[in-house]
Amino acid sequence: MDSLINSENIDDGEILDESVEYQFDLTFYGADYPVDGLVKRLGNQDIVVPSFDPGHDLAIDVEAFQRKFVWSKIQCDRFVESLLLGFPVPGIFLVQQNNKRLLVLDGQQRLLTLAAFYSGILNKKEFSLEHVQSEFVGLTYKTLDEENRRTLDDAIIHATVIRKTKNAQDLASVYSLFERLNSGGTQLSPHEIRVALAPGPLMYLVRDLNSTPSWRSVFGKPSKTLKDQELILRFLAMRFSLGTYKSPMKDFLTKYAQFNSDLSRQSEEIIRHAFISAIDLIVAEIGKKAFRLQRAFNVAVFESVMVGVATRLAEGRDFLPGQLKEIYENLVKNSSYLAAVGKATAREDQVSVRMKLAAEAFLA
Repeated sequence: MDSLINSENIDDGEILDESVEYQFDLTFYGADYPVDGLVKRLGNQDIVVPSFDPGHDLAIDVEAFQRKFVWSKIQCDRFVESLLLGFPVPGIFLVQQNNKRLLVLDGQQRLLTLAAFYSGILNKKEFSLEHVQSEFVGLTYKTLDEENRRTLDDAIIHATVIRKTKNAQDLASVYSLFERLNSGGTQLSPHEIRVALAPGPLMYLVRDLNSTPSWRSVFGKPSKTLKDQELILRFLAMRFSLGTYKSPMKDFLTKYAQFNSDLSRQSEEIIRHAFISAIDLIVAEIGKKAFRLQRAFNVAVFESVMVGVATRLAEGRDFLPGQLKEIYENLVKNSSYLAAVGKATAREDQVSVRMKLAAEAFLA
């Protein structure tokens, strides 16, 4: 498959149907939770629904960010009604974190609906039932009669709990499972999954760097799928962990996010300087069209040029006026380089070629 240009006009150049064999170092067990117990655990943050929108009233925000609440009022009402009628409902999937908290991999909307109904507020409005059979219309949790309240409180939702084994060294198998579970409805992007699985100071820093004016000028509007934040992480992973690169790219980025989640490997100061100094200089010298071979933003050009420039600056070597632009223009005319940024860009040989050529150009 040739390079992909998505709706945000970004040329990934990656193979989408890439097949990867995983060693699933996971164990599973089932647990039945009464609804009132789930709501209580959500309130205590023993079960975490990560939110990509920390200001969202319904999101239970702990360390990660996940997509906004997306269910319609009809979906919310009918889910609550199903529980009141004693109907079975789909189970949820939870992953046990190192601190024993349970992160919701599948079932976010159901749990947020329950939290909203018990609190009495949905999207900043009173949560009273509307799209339900007549006996429940207009009711809130507080106005349910005792029988219906007990029915709802005691309703059982089955959970499958996933735990990494002691031999599991990274999040790759959990990430793959998350992708499989997230196969329908409003799908999460690769970086949304990554943020949920590898929360911490690094992800907050990446989100902060995403507002850098020069970066915004060259990338464009903020990405709804966090692609812009993923690209910053990709630069950091290539800059500081290139020697460990192994395809697929999504796993490489997740491993780096996990590796430096607490900024103990590369500090905030080092990361800020690496990204901001490089992107500021590139945009100043090349302009807003940097990283675009044609119209689309080319991810492989971005990562290789950024790493080359950042590495030179880290060595204390400045560029003469016009020098950076001249090097860049010569590089993107190099046929070997163009082949390495055109397609199958996540392959080890392609990564090696373009990073080597960019390093030779900018570090000469």
